[in-house]
Amino acid sequence: MIELFPHGFEEHDDTHGVELAAYTDASGEERLWHAFGAAQAQDVEDGWEDRWRRFHRPARIGRLWVGPPWEEPDADAIAVVIDPGRAFGTGTHPTTRLCLELLGELEPTSLLDVGCGSGVLSIAAAKLGFAPVTAIDVEPQAIEATERNAAANDVQIATVLADALEGRLLAADTTVANITFEAVETLGSSLRSSRAVTSGYLASDSPTLAGYRAEKRRERDGWAADLHIRAESSRA
Repeated sequence: MIELFPHGFEEHDDTHGVELAAYTDASGEERLWHAFGAAQAQDVEDGWEDRWRRFHRPARIGRLWVGPPWEEPDADAIAVVIDPGRAFGTGTHPTTRLCLELLGELEPTSLLDVGCGSGVLSIAAAKLGFAPVTAIDVEPQAIEATERNAAANDVQIATVLADALEGRLLAADTTVANITFEAVETLGSSLRSSRAVTSGYLASDSPTLAGYRAEKRRERDGWAADLHIRAESSRA
């Protein structure tokens, strides 16, 4: 399906398994028949090309409003407008919300966003007063999305295309990493920050960062985020 419809298709679970659906024309239907030996076609209603927008709703996290460009921000909020794309992070996932909650409670400092995805955490941090803000990711599309969203929000974000798990990280007073449990646990020796906000794992996971102590935890819908403070004996 990816080869036939690289721009996207839908996946639906039902009692008989998984149904894959592509919005296409007669030639696309013919390609389906050649590939799978069978296909079912039906007309779709007008406006199908905008249906995906229904899945991207805004979220209010403290002072922040995070949402797509076709929604109207709350008048009393700091607006972070994120255009959903191929890069992860629209502000509505529990791990993103939890990171934003913790960042909103911190005194603004310099910040490094490890695994920036769409740039939502970097952009929100910049709007909360963190500076300078640097975003790093191993995926080129994530860097492109971060730069595009930063420009749309009129904030300055430095971007770095690199594997954050290889070598020492850039120095920053605060590091935020919404990645995976395994990746978070490898960061301790590479961090050059006095504090770190981490997420991307379940509430049943408790990551340990070498040289840091756990200061605060937030949980939501089975996910967790933690604030880590560098131990005094580990300061260089």
